[in-house]
Amino acid sequence: MQGALESGVQFVSAYPGTPSSEIGMIFGEIARKNGVYFEFSANEKVAMEAGIGASFSGMKTLVAMKNFGLNVALDAFLPFVYTGTVGPTVIVVADDPSCYSSGQSEENSRAFAYLGHVPVLEPADPEEARLFTKLGFEISGKFNVPVMLRITTRVAHQRMPVESGKIPAGKKTGKFVKNVHKFVTMPPRVLEMKDELLEKIEKIRSFSEKSEANKIISGRTADKIGIIVSGVSYLYVKEILKESGLDIPILKIGMFYPLPNGKIKSFIKGLKKVLVVEELEGYVEKEVRALAEKTAIEVHGKDLLPVTGELGTGKIAAALSRLSGKKLKIKNLLETEGRKLKIAPRFPRLCEGCPYWLVFAAIKKLAPKDVIWGGDIGCYMLAGYPPHEIQDYLLCMGSSIGIGHGIAKSTRQKVIALIGDSTFFHAGIPALINTVYNKSNPLIIVLDNRITAMTGHQPNPGMGETGMGDSSENIKIEDIAKACGVKHVKVVDPVNFKELQNVVKDYLAKDETALIVMRKMCAYYARKIKKDEKR
Repeated sequence: MQGALESGVQFVSAYPGTPSSEIGMIFGEIARKNGVYFEFSANEKVAMEAGIGASFSGMKTLVAMKNFGLNVALDAFLPFVYTGTVGPTVIVVADDPSCYSSGQSEENSRAFAYLGHVPVLEPADPEEARLFTKLGFEISGKFNVPVMLRITTRVAHQRMPVESGKIPAGKKTGKFVKNVHKFVTMPPRVLEMKDELLEKIEKIRSFSEKSEANKIISGRTADKIGIIVSGVSYLYVKEILKESGLDIPILKIGMFYPLPNGKIKSFIKGLKKVLVVEELEGYVEKEVRALAEKTAIEVHGKDLLPVTGELGTGKIAAALSRLSGKKLKIKNLLETEGRKLKIAPRFPRLCEGCPYWLVFAAIKKLAPKDVIWGGDIGCYMLAGYPPHEIQDYLLCMGSSIGIGHGIAKSTRQKVIALIGDSTFFHAGIPALINTVYNKSNPLIIVLDNRITAMTGHQPNPGMGETGMGDSSENIKIEDIAKACGVKHVKVVDPVNFKELQNVVKDYLAKDETALIVMRKMCAYYARKIKKDEKR
């Protein structure tokens, strides 16, 4: 946020997704004061498209999302890399090694650097995030290409002192200047665009060689061992070296793509062993191996470090011990007086007073035993855990309806698809249209708690308020469902338990698409509103 403001950002769009949610929430609070336009878009593809429109109009633009959001946005993002920017643009993407908030897969968004030929910066801490955001805008402005800033959960949720620079006053409006040659990705022009992009990448590689984003921290070279590190793993390595007293040279990679091959070659020259430390897949390791192929240098990485989950001081210290032949003792925060602390295992559960308790109890009681339960992304994911245990599949936003339709058309089993209000607006509507159009018969239950709850209470199109707090059209889910051709639509307050049971019973018997909106405000959000009103 601070780096974007210091760069003169003018347009910010986002969709909330942990660990990126706070970016949008803070911009929602401070955008107007700083002369910035901000919006929470309906989904990440739309956020990307809005940002592209702003960039095409000459505005300095920031777009923020989590890793799975980038998947949704790729349809717009990849052609955008080809067209390039007019207004400098930074795309913040938040990955989640160890899947703390990302149950679908442990995605490594750095792979998209190779797929899309997009420059990627990878900060290790909040101050670097500020500096690298400014660097991203600089690179984007210099080479007319969007730049990805890839952060992870540990980078997003760190605290440290951050310097603050001057925030310039930016213009509030842009101008779209027509240029079919630049903005239309049609053959044969699109192939020329790719060639131009590849030329830009090589120029950015030369820029990367001189950039302070990639820096060598000198150390004792007598042991002929070196460490190449990217992202937050740099902090773990620093901690290990400090605690163990080891003095080993480090090459810190801040620009993941394109890599500074010359700097890497210079660093490894004269070394016997190199350890590449990076979370998830060993992309940097593969590049280093290729650069060291005709030398006698041993390159280690994923042969000593796991591909799955976050790294930490323990894992990296074990790898360094094997590499150096020295025993490293690193303090374990879960140990006290030589004994390991035991943390009692427990399942995550819904908040006290959550209206979903009533909904889950009713539908579980009334549904036939062989019903297929469709899960989706939101608080109601917890339906898969005890005591509810009503989730048979869970993949991605909107898929409860899309997959449920496929099951319903392939079997004689009844499907109950659960989906939240924000998720319905995000990706549920096309799946609903497909379900009605192709004559399917799931019971769709939309859990409308009047807010995007799981990611920290951000607004969505169904609550009549924008990300900047302005009043807006309150788009009703039931009206959309009817417009999509759903004949059986009902809005129920789950607190009215008798009506809830009667409607569920009735709608389970329908042999065509039926939809119930369970509308009751998130209990936690309701308490928050009351507290705010008392102030």
